[in-house]
Amino acid sequence: MNASAAVRVVERELQLFRKLWRGYAFSTFLSPVLYLAAIGVGLGDLVNENTGSINGFDYLDFVTPGLLVASAVQLAAPESLWPVMAGMKWMGQFHGMVATPITPPEVFIGFVLWTTLRTTLGAIVFLVVAAMLGGVPSAWGVLALLPVALTAAGFSALFAAYSATQQDDQSFPLIMRLGLMPLFLFSGTFFPVEQLPDAIEPLVYLSPLWHGVELARDATTGDFDALAGLGHVAFLVAFLAAGAAWGMRTFSRRLAS
Repeated sequence: MNASAAVRVVERELQLFRKLWRGYAFSTFLSPVLYLAAIGVGLGDLVNENTGSINGFDYLDFVTPGLLVASAVQLAAPESLWPVMAGMKWMGQFHGMVATPITPPEVFIGFVLWTTLRTTLGAIVFLVVAAMLGGVPSAWGVLALLPVALTAAGFSALFAAYSATQQDDQSFPLIMRLGLMPLFLFSGTFFPVEQLPDAIEPLVYLSPLWHGVELARDATTGDFDALAGLGHVAFLVAFLAAGAAWGMRTFSRRLAS
């Protein structure tokens, strides 16, 4: 595989983004910040008044890393479903790419790299605003961008791989509503998973989003657990590797036909 070929795919997407960024500004930059202001600051004051703290942190400190990672995933997921369908069928630009020396696996890798880059750019803006609001108490908070990128890449690879197997987008809204939304709500984003029923709590540990949130929370609060952190990283790397392996196969099968 030629890494420079995958970079060419990223360059193409970047050129398009430079022309269309105004249309993406709300979903990429403004929407996550509004989430933080409404939930972290507005709702957070009520939570602090009634509970005092969440796991020893103010609610804003607790929810900031959760929203940071969850917002990145919510952006990466749909951007890896409908645009892949467009590239494969509706507009066919992926077929044009493989008519050059770029191979289908390189198209896939380049697409995932671009999606990860775009979501990370949004996360940088989010993190800066969160720090200004006081939601990042540790100087290590900048390291939270690493689990953001790793988690977003994993979901992008998985969803892009799935999209390449489909002939239409009928299942995509169901995936967003019945798959991604429960993860958003029950992966430690808004409250500790220990508050869930005992029968449900172990299932949360299978959520890649939960592992990303825990890593980001360690960074923004400065409360590191090295052993647990290694476990989270290993899970996310395995998740990304599985999605990437599937995606390279599905892109090769679809674009070679």
